[in-house]
Amino acid sequence: MGKHDKDPAPPAPAAPFNNPFAGLAAKVAAPATPAPVAPPAAPAPARPVKPPPARAVVRMERAGRRGKTVTVVEKLGLPPRALEAWLSELKRSLGCGGALEGDAIVLQGDLRDRTARLLEARGVKKVTVA
Repeated sequence: MGKHDKDPAPPAPAAPFNNPFAGLAAKVAAPATPAPVAPPAAPAPARPVKPPPARAVVRMERAGRRGKTVTVVEKLGLPPRALEAWLSELKRSLGCGGALEGDAIVLQGDLRDRTARLLEARGVKKVTVA
């Protein structure tokens, strides 16, 4: 008597199909009553939007970095939290690494032209590329 001589087990009866949308049929057929409209909430006081910096100096630097090229963005005149936000946005947009060094944003690589275009797009009025 081998393995192939045994009768196969009968298939299990199929379970009824579970339609997750069956309960919605009754709701669609019934007319919907409009929900009571709440009065609009008072608008939150708008934060004063600080205008973007008036100028920025973008330059390439290699000295003191063991031959590595970096792009330095200076003279933005932003508070530290805003500098961190600008750094994060520039790193994301340029696809590079970077850090803050005092009041300067330091980006890895020679990205002067691309950085200048991004700063102009963010509203910096005068961008000097050195």
